[in-house]
Amino acid sequence: LDEVTSAAQMNSKFLGLSTDDAAAMKTDTPGGGSADDDVIYKIDIPANRYDLLCVEGISRALNVFRGVSPTPTFRLKEPANGGARQKMTVKPSAMLVRPFVVCAVLRGVKFTQERYESFIDLQDKLHQNICRRRSLVAIGTHDLGKIKGPFVYEAKLPEEIEFVPLKQEKSFNARELMEFYKGDQKLKHFLHIIEDSAVFPVVKDSEDTVLSLPPIINGAKSAISLETTDVFIECTATDLHKAKIVLNTMVTMFSEYCAEPFTVEPVDVVDCTGKETTYPDFMTRFVDADVDYINKRIGTSIDRQTMAALLCRMQLPTKLGADEKMLRVEVPPTRSDILHPCDIAEDVAIAHGYNNIARTVPKAYTIASEQPINKFSDAVRGEVARSGFSEVLTWILCSHDDNFANVLREDDGNSAAIVANPSSLDVQVARSSLLPGALKALGANKDAPLPAKLFEVGDVVVLDPEADVGACNSRRLLVLYSNVS
Repeated sequence: LDEVTSAAQMNSKFLGLSTDDAAAMKTDTPGGGSADDDVIYKIDIPANRYDLLCVEGISRALNVFRGVSPTPTFRLKEPANGGARQKMTVKPSAMLVRPFVVCAVLRGVKFTQERYESFIDLQDKLHQNICRRRSLVAIGTHDLGKIKGPFVYEAKLPEEIEFVPLKQEKSFNARELMEFYKGDQKLKHFLHIIEDSAVFPVVKDSEDTVLSLPPIINGAKSAISLETTDVFIECTATDLHKAKIVLNTMVTMFSEYCAEPFTVEPVDVVDCTGKETTYPDFMTRFVDADVDYINKRIGTSIDRQTMAALLCRMQLPTKLGADEKMLRVEVPPTRSDILHPCDIAEDVAIAHGYNNIARTVPKAYTIASEQPINKFSDAVRGEVARSGFSEVLTWILCSHDDNFANVLREDDGNSAAIVANPSSLDVQVARSSLLPGALKALGANKDAPLPAKLFEVGDVVVLDPEADVGACNSRRLLVLYSNVS
């Protein structure tokens, strides 16, 4: 829990308003109270707990922890009345841009305004988090009652993709959309993902209706609303594993609103090789954890039965293993963060309570000291500074021209460590000399009075075939003196 506050207190704190001014901004709620008086809890959520990124996940975790409700069991449910599953076919062209897609269906969903907003908000948070701003995974949600399967995922020329995008009334082709959304404050940040591609990915239904242009925008025809009851979810991706996690998070968080809670209708995805896979893949698995290992990691002496009960409170159903020292922990599809027994130990510590762990004095202790090279470097800095020179600190990455051409040095192809995928021209190589940075600092301060006396003590990167990475750091001193003749 990070903070307990209210809207009025937040206005006073962040807008610089007095208490009286903040009170004057209060708005009445239909129940007769003030929305600004409502208590607001600010909760710090770990980045790897995707199941806590929405109100549904937080409330479920709290209710299970308090013993108010049991840990839900998620299961796949076949279409009603013996109907066929929805199918998504991936064309070979999709391999050129975003090769993977996973899908699922939520049946009989009952949306309210709050649930709908939470549904959209979770998508946005996942896009910013595990999806890496849609570059790895893009989520598309559609009203299944407005479209008709089977569905197709392919890549086509931008001029061949034409549809009415979400919240628009005019039809655009994909190339026109790229220009149109350059002025959109939200979507313009995602255009670069496919803008330079020769073909764009597109999801269509059996009637050739464009459902989405991932990872940019969905089509208007399949837009979900408060009246939507059947939701078709598709996640296109460049990383299949993360796509599975994202899909699992979406369906497990909102399947509680289905006609039959915690059930999800599977979808068959046929890849370009003809292989058929059913999603969602709930990836339920088991992790064996040693009781002594967990106690040692967190500094406790909890018995096996108590430890299993604590894990059950954390939505990790646990059974006692055949060995008296082992626990058999079932990892549900909501907990993709559980990768190792040390993650199990963390959840035991949380359920037990960090404040309930007795503080102990370490059995061994050490006294920190400087590395000899750093101690010597500091001594050199002190001596040169006392001689009247000013220290400069420059970046270890620089452009290829700065490292070679601008200091009249030739690149023989075996003189510097090259960055394989530089984000800009200024970070192409790791410097092999301190001179380029010092000269740039001098050039940026040409108006300073002479003489100019600069120095730098820092690392350069030199190629070393005997090093495990093929290069090593070398500490250097550079002194630069510039004056009129």
